[in-house]
Amino acid sequence: MQIPSLAEIKKELSHLNEQELKDLIVDLSKFSRDNKAYLFFKLYGRDSPGLYLQMVQEELETEFDLARADHSYYAKKSIQKIRRKMNKLLKLSKHKPDQVEGLLFFCEQMKEHGFLEHDNRVIDNLYQVQLNKVQKLISTLHEDLQFDYEGRVEELA
Repeated sequence: MQIPSLAEIKKELSHLNEQELKDLIVDLSKFSRDNKAYLFFKLYGRDSPGLYLQMVQEELETEFDLARADHSYYAKKSIQKIRRKMNKLLKLSKHKPDQVEGLLFFCEQMKEHGFLEHDNRVIDNLYQVQLNKVQKLISTLHEDLQFDYEGRVEELA
């Protein structure tokens, strides 16, 4: 089965009436949790822009509280799991400052919960990759925002 291009899908969507579009969106949101989360953030994010970032940080904080950092192996596996979840959540946001805040929060939590105390190359590399992502995202932001975030990045490095 060949899936049509995005342009073809847009063309077909333009032929649907309002009720059919609503039904289609509801059906899409039932397919996966990601679709439902994306729809939720698009609908409610307009009214309160900080809601998405706050929810991501709460989710990551609970994951860090549940993570095992007592042994190097478990710490590595836990932090990889949390990173996958964070990447999945940040993918829903196209707003770069939110992505920077999420990544910085992740790095701060790694440091706070003692994941960097293990002499584990995988954990250290994961931390450095996240810091590099932050620096890359910061370079695309406005100069004022860049200045604000540079201090936080230097503290973490």
